[in-house]
Amino acid sequence: MDIASEVIESMLVKFKSERKWTLQVIEQLSEEDITWSPNSESNSIANLVAHIRGCAHSRIETILFNIPDIRDREKEFEHGLIMTKEQAYNKTKEAFDIIIQYLEHLNTNPKLLLSQPFLNLPPLTYSQVNNETTALNLMIAMVREIHYHTGQIIYVAKIRKGQLVWQYD
Repeated sequence: MDIASEVIESMLVKFKSERKWTLQVIEQLSEEDITWSPNSESNSIANLVAHIRGCAHSRIETILFNIPDIRDREKEFEHGLIMTKEQAYNKTKEAFDIIIQYLEHLNTNPKLLLSQPFLNLPPLTYSQVNNETTALNLMIAMVREIHYHTGQIIYVAKIRKGQLVWQYD
């Protein structure tokens, strides 16, 4: 296996694990837990889920499915954002499914890691990468971004619930 395939496989393992743990957390929460935030300056799980879904849309769904970027990033962080537990679960699953699908696409042709998927698209908004970024740089940024926010989700859930139950399989 070459280094490109190894990198892609490592990212697939990482995102599949993040999806599993994040969905397990959301399953253990109440509707109130989803929208609760520690203080007025902190994000709720609803905010974090909306943001993860927004990132998957603007950074991957736009290139994988040629869907225009319709993201409203400010709305993702509105204090008091309402989202049901079912919506939080579904949006989380959708976001991870999009990310994993893109990695599986890259896995079929690892040379795409050095491609510039945004080069001929409108200027990126709300992104830590620019239109000249490579697919590799995009996915490295996504690993950092998604892991950061799933960690926040788990932390907020632990504040609300104390002990969380984990299914290891």
